[in-house]
Amino acid sequence: MKFFVDTADVAAIKELNDHGMVDGVTTNPSLILKAGRDIAEVTREICELVEGPVSAEVVSPDADDMIREGRHLAKIADNITVKVPLTWDGLKACRVLSDEGRMVNVTLCFSAAQAILAAKAGATFISPFIGRLDDIHLDGMDLIADIREIYDNYGYKTQILAASIRTVNHIVEAAKIGADVITAPPSVIKSMVSHPLTDKGLAQFDADWKATGQKIG
Repeated sequence: MKFFVDTADVAAIKELNDHGMVDGVTTNPSLILKAGRDIAEVTREICELVEGPVSAEVVSPDADDMIREGRHLAKIADNITVKVPLTWDGLKACRVLSDEGRMVNVTLCFSAAQAILAAKAGATFISPFIGRLDDIHLDGMDLIADIREIYDNYGYKTQILAASIRTVNHIVEAAKIGADVITAPPSVIKSMVSHPLTDKGLAQFDADWKATGQKIG
């Protein structure tokens, strides 16, 4: 499973990247706002730091404008993935941009039907939003499972990018189902390391080692 980091915070990306935990990055207008930086500037900096795909999102609702914006964003770096919404216009933009050889991430997916359309439009990634489905009392993992089954049935090459990840359990369950990628905030990825028994074991080892009176090196 690939780990994408859902943030435009360059320092947070660098920390995870130094640990070998970054296969790509996803951004959106809300994350750009939170970063408080120029979209081209911060996106270029992220692309220089990370070798994998970096999603940069278009903002226009019209297909022709999405295509224009996507081409502009793609000029920032070779590893840019143009992110478009799962609308009729977004699918047209996806088709055009993917036919031009650009990576495209189709975002805001909430149904298997939408995911089929994205695959047929040539999407590199489909981003089903797990957490937002959970918010309305639906199981986001059911959607991941449905998309996985359909894509496997027909050999679609579009990668399932589980998004709106809120918990470690989301990541584990998406991995069990077979999502190709997850994208999560840095805090969620870092929290994967935590377990009370690990802490308890380390505390015991530390106490026992101090009792030996020894040093290493």
